[in-house]
Amino acid sequence: MTTTTHTAGRAYAPSSTVALQDTLALVGRLLLAYMFIPAGFGKIAGFAGTVGYATSAGLPLPEVGVAIALVIELFGGLALLFGIGTRWAALALAVFTAVASFFFHNYWALPAEQQMMQQLMFGKNLAIVGGLLAFVTFGAGRFSVDAKLGKA
Repeated sequence: MTTTTHTAGRAYAPSSTVALQDTLALVGRLLLAYMFIPAGFGKIAGFAGTVGYATSAGLPLPEVGVAIALVIELFGGLALLFGIGTRWAALALAVFTAVASFFFHNYWALPAEQQMMQQLMFGKNLAIVGGLLAFVTFGAGRFSVDAKLGKA
């Protein structure tokens, strides 16, 4: 039987649980970063095409919007990957993902035959926001630059 000890009002789980949590936090950060880093590089490589797509979606100031998206995806994704400034990076990515979902996956405004795929994409993005908010709440875990700096 494992026990949980309490120190200064905080509960600490057994070391095997903490090791698993830290490992899973690292895997979660890697998987989420995989969503954003390639997207950021893709916007660099295909900036004009991305601006055209943003324009067709009705995004105001599409060049500025795409540039902001590129910076958030690339630098936020890298921060998440290495676990540096994780809470702030995850918050920025969560807000960005939620806002982008309303512009680019607005299934409610589409004909019925086009709604299913966009509704799935919208739901996927909300799930990603949920994962990001967990990092905002709990931090990067022990296997991160934040932990090395005492900020995890």
